[in-house]
Amino acid sequence: MAAGVEVVLCINSGSSSLKFALYDMGAGERLVVRGAMERIGQSHGRMWIQRENREQNWQGEFLHHQAALDALFALLGREHLPHPVAVGHRVVSGGPALRQHCLLDDSRIRQLHAALPFAPLHLPPEIAAIEAVAASWPDIPQAACLDTAFHQTIPDTAARYPLPRNLWHEGVRKYGFHGLSYEYVLSRLPDGGKNRTIIAHLGNGASLAAVRDGHCQDTTMGLTPMGGVVMSTRSGDLDPGVLLYLMEEKGYNGSQLERLLNHLSGLLGISGISGDMQTLLGQQDGEPHAAEAIGIFAYSIRKAVGSLMAVLGGLDCLVFTGGIGENAPAIRRSVCRPLEGLGLQLDAAANEGQSERLSRPGSPVEILRIPTDEDLVIARHTWRLLQS
Repeated sequence: MAAGVEVVLCINSGSSSLKFALYDMGAGERLVVRGAMERIGQSHGRMWIQRENREQNWQGEFLHHQAALDALFALLGREHLPHPVAVGHRVVSGGPALRQHCLLDDSRIRQLHAALPFAPLHLPPEIAAIEAVAASWPDIPQAACLDTAFHQTIPDTAARYPLPRNLWHEGVRKYGFHGLSYEYVLSRLPDGGKNRTIIAHLGNGASLAAVRDGHCQDTTMGLTPMGGVVMSTRSGDLDPGVLLYLMEEKGYNGSQLERLLNHLSGLLGISGISGDMQTLLGQQDGEPHAAEAIGIFAYSIRKAVGSLMAVLGGLDCLVFTGGIGENAPAIRRSVCRPLEGLGLQLDAAANEGQSERLSRPGSPVEILRIPTDEDLVIARHTWRLLQS
C-alpha cells in the first residue's frame, strides 16, 4: 500500500457486516474510498468498494469478522489504497467507564469487554474488529468513537430511572445512542442545533434526540440500544410487566428474552414477514400485517416527537436521517401529517423528491432531510485524538 501521511481508516462493525471508509484528513477531509463486507457468517458474502463514482463488487465468504478484516487488509493492498496512520471505530457503548471518544490501549479494551451487557448486540463485533486490527497492525493507533458521548449533556432528570439509587451508581441509567449520526447532522445545521431541534435517526435501529443550544436534552434509547421506538427487529420500550410475564408464565430465560427482544420483535414481529421497511412498504397493499407494522412504527415515531417537543418546550426544526428517514417519504408523511396542528407542515412534492427542505414555505416548524455520515465524524475524532 502507498504511504498515507494523513489518512484515517474508519470501521463500523455490525453483527453481519463491516463497513469502512478512508478519509484523507490533510486534503480537506477528502473521502478516498468507502465500502463494506456484507453477510458475514453466511455462505454467500459480498464485498464492495466505491470511489470516484465507480463501484466494484466481489463475491466471497466471510466466516467471521477476522476473515472480513483480512479481506479488507488484502483489498487495501490490491487496490493500492493508502495505508492509514490511524483507525477509528464506531463503538456503540463503553458502559459507565468509557463515556468519551478515546485512543485505545489494553486497559480501555478491557473496559469495552466489561461493557458488553450495555450493548450485547453491537459490542462483540466492534471489539472483534478492534482486536483484529491490533493483531494485523499492532503499531497503528486506534480510537473508539462512542455513540454515547453525544448524550453526556442529558440532565439527570431525564437520565435517571425511577429505581433504587444504588443502581444509578452502578451505571444503570439512560446512555443514548446514534450519537455520531446526531453530531454530523448538527454540523450541517446553520444554527448548529441552537434552536429547538428534534433529530429522527430512522434505520434498522431507530432513535430520536431533542437538542437545544447545541446540546442533547433527551433521547429515546436508554440503557441499551433496545429501548425507545419500534425498530426493525427490536421491540423498543415495553411495560416491564411483559418481561415478568414471559419469565414467570412462559418460562423465558435471559438468553431467550434477549433473542426475542433484539431479533424477533419490532417490524419483523408485528408483520411476520420482514424487518426491512422497504420490503414492508412494497407489500403493504396486499399484506395487512405489513401495513399494520408500518402504521405502528410511524405511530411510535410520532409519539416520540410529541414527547420531545414537551422536553424542549416547543419545536423549531425536525430532521429526518438514517436509511428510513432519508429514503422513505411514506414514513415521513405518516409522522408529520397528523402533527400539522403542532406546526409541522410538510410539502408533499418536496417530500417525494430529494430535497433537503421538506416543509412548506411559512411552516412554523422547519422539516429537513439530511443524509448522515457517521464515518466522517469518526475520522474527525480519530484525527483530533491523534493530534492531541
